[in-house]
Amino acid sequence: MAVIVVDTDVYSYITSSDPRRGLPYKQHLDGHIIALSFITVGEQYAGYLKQISKGTWPAARLAKLEAGLRSVAIIPYDIQVCKTFGALKAKSEGSGKSVAVSDLWIAACAQRHSLRLVTNNRRHYDAIPGLDIVSEAPGKRKR
Repeated sequence: MAVIVVDTDVYSYITSSDPRRGLPYKQHLDGHIIALSFITVGEQYAGYLKQISKGTWPAARLAKLEAGLRSVAIIPYDIQVCKTFGALKAKSEGSGKSVAVSDLWIAACAQRHSLRLVTNNRRHYDAIPGLDIVSEAPGKRKR
């Protein structure tokens, strides 16, 4: 089984209580080991904790997040991810194309390990040369 990196938005779709949200990405994920960047894990915790603190979700819902995280591979940072991030940031700043820092970290995790990234935010990643992405969102790259 090949490993594929899933962006925060797609992971939210596939773990949603409404399974229809993840359907467009099922074809890209079936038969793969799903990996998340350490950034995506942090963004998931932030989203869950925000909803819990607002009282929209019960605190017990955090167990759902943690159960889901046990079923995926989590890509940690290492010196090579940091070097890749630095190179991507320098290239994006040098080209005048702004890419959000969290998206650069996710891209760095995927590129450092030569993995495809599945995202619904194609525009966030189109400016990153050499990044292998697949998306069902409109945009430049086609897969």
